[in-house]
Amino acid sequence: MKRVYNFSAGPAVLPEAVLEKAASELLCYKESGMSVMEMSHRSTDFQNIIDQAEADLRELLNIPSNYKVLFLQGGATTQFSMIPMNLFKNKVVDFVHTGAWSKKAIAEAKRYGKVNVLASSEDKNFTYVPDLTNIKISEDADYVHIVQNNTIYGTRITKLPNTLGKPLISDMSSNILSEPIDINDYALIFAGAQKNIGPAGTTIVIIREDLITDDYLEGTPLMLQYKIHASKGSMYNTPPTYGIYMCGLVFRHLLENGGVKAMYEKNLKKANLLYDYLDNSNMFKGTVRKEDRSLMNVTFVATSDELNKKFIEEAKANGIVNIKGHRSVGGMRASIYNAMPYEGVKALVDFMKKFEGEN
Repeated sequence: MKRVYNFSAGPAVLPEAVLEKAASELLCYKESGMSVMEMSHRSTDFQNIIDQAEADLRELLNIPSNYKVLFLQGGATTQFSMIPMNLFKNKVVDFVHTGAWSKKAIAEAKRYGKVNVLASSEDKNFTYVPDLTNIKISEDADYVHIVQNNTIYGTRITKLPNTLGKPLISDMSSNILSEPIDINDYALIFAGAQKNIGPAGTTIVIIREDLITDDYLEGTPLMLQYKIHASKGSMYNTPPTYGIYMCGLVFRHLLENGGVKAMYEKNLKKANLLYDYLDNSNMFKGTVRKEDRSLMNVTFVATSDELNKKFIEEAKANGIVNIKGHRSVGGMRASIYNAMPYEGVKALVDFMKKFEGEN
């Protein structure tokens, strides 16, 4: 059966070359005589896999030596608890509120301390990013939390706030590896793998070493302590071995295809193709303020709910799937992560033109 163009927000499309490599090694990984899924996480073979995955990620993002890379479980959502448990000292956190994921993180942080919302775009259903130029950082804040790219609403923070020396924490679940960043701008970055890295089940945490201490909130479980995972090389317990292997294949694939800079250029080309069409269409329009548009998640609507529904159904029949927008936004959402080829976005735009001409 022919593969479809999968615009899912996550779990999302993976590079075909990576899937083919994984398929070729499914029954037997190199000379091990077994699948990675059957392999002990204490084996030399798996240690080599996780070491190479970390080394490749460090190269891709130019991660300095004073940052630890952790491969964890529990999804990005677990980090909403893990971060305050480990980083709260004054039990105060500043948030930039730009959507559903910051809302969930705020609710979780409130279980452990005080939350200050410095800026919010909730007044317009998160269709823009608030001005972060002159936000007032709290003197007693333990850290500042942002969501760099908002999967549901299709927005993207392009200018980081000046945190006045407070640690900046960024949820990069849907934009990591999609554009160049300076790791030194952040104290901690976390990302669920299932959007731009690999299959669901692995979470990446990149954390500056000075944040890894014994000074966590009383009652914090061992499994939620950064120090235990950092000291054990992400193997305090059995890690998501096959997920880490798949992430490693993606990292290697990116390095072999020009790295993050090359991905960024391709992502700009894909996004511009779709946004240019939306800006000139009489039927479809984007839902986000232009200067805040995401490169990864493009949200748009047709002129009526009936046309939205018809478009989604006919797109699926034409091999363009998972294009339905989140219920809080409606309409459509095209997630065009690194692994989505330009040809897929062009097929979507060509179908949109056809649909508009016929309706």
